[in-house]
Amino acid sequence: MFDFPVAAVVYCVLVGITFLSLWLCYDRRDHRRFEIERRRATFHCIRCDRLYTAPADTQLCQCPGCGHENARLRF
Repeated sequence: MFDFPVAAVVYCVLVGITFLSLWLCYDRRDHRRFEIERRRATFHCIRCDRLYTAPADTQLCQCPGCGHENARLRF
């Protein structure tokens, strides 16, 4: 049905497309994970003078050291 060189080229193209699609899928997934982790809010505890972070949409957060609730820092 197919000559050997034609079948080899078709096989190589299919393998290339498979690897390219896997690469793009995992790259997008890792980029999404990185962006979620990168977007953090910074807090400064006024009681124990500690800096800590929380997810970006948090406005008030308890200090992990002393438990005092602090507002997020504004720069």
